Amino acid sequence: MKTISIIGCGWLGLPLGKYLSEKDYLVKGSTTHSEKLEILQENGIEPFLLKLNPQLECEYVDNFLDSDILLINIPPKISLQKTDAHIEQIANLLTAVENSPVKNIIYVSSTSVYPELNREVIEEDVLTPERSASPTMVKAENLLKSFSANVTILRSAGLMGYDRIPAKYFAGWKGLTTGDIPVNYIHRDDIIRIIETVIEKGIWGETFNVVSPIHPIRKEVYARNCEETGFEMPEFVESPTPQPYKIISPDKWLKKSEYHFIFSNPLDYFYQLPE
Repeated sequence: MKTISIIGCGWLGLPLGKYLSEKDYLVKGSTTHSEKLEILQENGIEPFLLKLNPQLECEYVDNFLDSDILLINIPPKISLQKTDAHIEQIANLLTAVENSPVKNIIYVSSTSVYPELNREVIEEDVLTPERSASPTMVKAENLLKSFSANVTILRSAGLMGYDRIPAKYFAGWKGLTTGDIPVNYIHRDDIIRIIETVIEKGIWGETFNVVSPIHPIRKEVYARNCEETGFEMPEFVESPTPQPYKIISPDKWLKKSEYHFIFSNPLDYFYQLPE
C-alpha cells in the first residue's frame, strides 16, 4: 500500500486525499485548524495539525512524514512574498523531510510564474526567478529541485470547478476590458487525476504545466457560466489598447504521461452551486 502525506488539505487537498484513500492509499493530511481534524478523519485521511509560520510546528511530524510520497500544496500568501517567507517554509520543511522515509515529492506550483508574453509559453520560458512573474514561487521550485528526493513540480493553471465559477467573481461588473483574453484554467477533477498519474506512472524529477489544452476567451467562459448558473453577465467593452496575455501549453505533460483530460475545454467544466 502506497502512503502519501498531503500538506494543505483545503479546497484541493481534501478531495485529493479522499480520492486517494478510496483508491486504497494510506493518506495522511495536514491542516492548520484543529476544528478541521475531524473533517479529514471523516474523509479517510489520518489528520495532523501542522503549521509553517515559517517554522515547522507539528507534534507528530515524524509520523506525518513516515510516507513514500509528500505532496506540498501551500501556495505563498501575497503578504508573505516580499519577505520570502515561503522560501523559509519550504527550507524548514525540507530539513524535517531529510531524515524521513520520503523519497518522492510533488510540489503544486502555479502558472502565475509566467509573465504575459503575448504568446504560447512552455516550461523553459521560466527557469530563474529573474524571468518570473512570481519570483518567490520559482525560488521555492529551485530549492526543491536541489533536494535529494525525486521532485516533480506541477505548475497549475487557475483551479476551477464545483463552487469555483469564474463568472461568480465578476458577476454584474461593468466596463471589463479583458473579454478577449484566452483563459488558462484546469478543473479540480483533472488535477487530482494528474497527481494520481504522476504517482502511478512514476513520473518524477520534472516540471510540467497542468492546464486544460483548450483556451477559450474570457467572455465566452463567463457567458457560459452565467447561462448555466444564473449569475449576472458582466459587461465587456473594447480595450483601447491590446491586452497582454499568455497561453500556457500542456504539451510536455501530455507527451510524457499520455493523460486524457476529463475536461479539455473550460466551456465544459462541471460546476456545483453551494446548497
